[in-house]
Amino acid sequence: MDSQVDLQQTADNSTPAESTDHPLRMTRQQTLTLISMASVNFSSMICYSILAPFFPNEAVKKGASQTVIGLIFGCYAVCYFISSLIMGKYIVQIGAKFMLVMGLFVSSGCTILFGLLNRVPAGPIFITLCFVVRSIDALGFAAAMTSSFAITVKIFPNNVATVLGSLEIFAGLGLILGPPVGGWFYQSFGYEVPFMLLGCFLLIMVLFNIYVLPNIDSDSSKDSFFRLLTNVKVILICYVIFTQSAGLGFVDVSLSLFAMERFNLSSGYVGLIMLGLSLPYCLASPVIGYFTDKYPSTRSWFMVIGGVAIAIAFAMLDPVPFLHIPSNLWLLIIMLGVIGFSLGMTVIPAFSEILTCANEQGYEEGLSTLGMVSGLYEAFWSIGMFYGPIVGGLITQHLSFEWAAAVQGGLALLGALLLAVYNLCHPPQHQRSVREDLRTDENTPLLTE
Repeated sequence: MDSQVDLQQTADNSTPAESTDHPLRMTRQQTLTLISMASVNFSSMICYSILAPFFPNEAVKKGASQTVIGLIFGCYAVCYFISSLIMGKYIVQIGAKFMLVMGLFVSSGCTILFGLLNRVPAGPIFITLCFVVRSIDALGFAAAMTSSFAITVKIFPNNVATVLGSLEIFAGLGLILGPPVGGWFYQSFGYEVPFMLLGCFLLIMVLFNIYVLPNIDSDSSKDSFFRLLTNVKVILICYVIFTQSAGLGFVDVSLSLFAMERFNLSSGYVGLIMLGLSLPYCLASPVIGYFTDKYPSTRSWFMVIGGVAIAIAFAMLDPVPFLHIPSNLWLLIIMLGVIGFSLGMTVIPAFSEILTCANEQGYEEGLSTLGMVSGLYEAFWSIGMFYGPIVGGLITQHLSFEWAAAVQGGLALLGALLLAVYNLCHPPQHQRSVREDLRTDENTPLLTE
C-alpha cells in the first residue's frame, strides 16, 4: 500500500526527537494507530484511577491498615517495574501488537476478579488475593503500555511529544472519569459493579485493537538498558519521572481518606475533587507536547519548572505546620490543579529527551530501541508508584498527611534542581536536523557524545 511505503520512508529518514515545521497529513495506518493508542491510554487510566475514591475505605472494612493499603497499590508498581523492563527488552521477539492485545486481555480478567474480592472473608485471605490479582493485572498493563509507547513513537517519529501529549488527553479523560464514575457506581450499586463494567469495557478494547492496530516488524538489537543508564542526563530524567509518579501515587492512595476525615466528604465528592488534578493535566499535555516538539531545547527546562511548581504545590496541599497556613478545601483543589498542570510540563517532554539521549549514544533506530526506552520510562514510573503509596502511607500513618505531602514535594524539588544544574553545565548546542543532514549526505551518522 502507498501509505505503508510513505510511512516506512518517514520512519527511516527522520529521528524521533526532531520537530517539523509542516506536519504531514496522516496516513490511514497512522490514523488507526492514533485511535488505538487513545483507547489504550483511556482504558488504562480509568482502570488505575477508579480505585482511588472507594477502595481504601473498602479495604479498611476488610481489615487492612493504611500501610497495607499502600502495599497493595505498591505491589502493582513492583510487578509493573519488572514486567516493563522485560517487555521492553523482548518486544521484538514477542511482537508489539500481540503484547498489547494480550496485555489488555489479562487486565480485563483481573479487573473482573478484583470486583469479586468483596465476597471473600476479611483479613489475610482478602489481603492476599488483593496482592495476587493486582500483581497479575500489573503484568498485563505493563505489556500494554510498554508496547503502546513503542508503537506510537514508531508510527509518529517526527512528532513524539505532540502525539504523546495529545494522547494524554484521553489518559486525562480516564483520570477525570475514573474517580467520579467509580465513586458514583460504588455508592449507587456497590463494590462489584464498577469493576464488572470496566472489565467488559477492556474486553471490547481487546477486540477493537485486534482489528485496528497495525503489525510492526523490526529486527532485534544488542543494545541494553545498562548502557543507556550510563548517560547522566538519562539518570536525572529517570529520577524526575520517579518523583512525579511517586507524588501521583501518594495522592491517589492518601488523599481520599484525608479529604473524608478533614472535610467530611463522601466518596463521590472525593472523586470530583480529583478533577482538580486530572483536568489541568488533560488540557496542558497537548499544548506542552506541541511546544516542546517545535522547540526541543526547552524540554529540559520545562521539566525543571514543572518540578519546582509541583514541590511548592505539595507543600501547600495541606500546608506544612511551619507555614502557619490553615487547611482549606479551596486551597487543596487549587494545589491539585497546579500539580496536574506541572505534571504535564514534566512528564510529556521526558520520553523524547530519553530517546534523544539514546540516539546520541548510537542506539539503532527501530522498534527494539523504542521498546527499551519505553520499558525504562515505564519502569521508573512504576518505581515511583511503588514508593509514593507505601512511604506516603507510612508517613501519613505515623506523622500526618501534611508532612507526607511535604516529603513528596521535597523529592520533586531535588530532581528539578539536579536537572537544572546539569542543564547549566551542559547547554544544548545548535544542531541541524537529521532530515537536513540526510539531504546533504545520506550516510551521515548520528552524533554521539
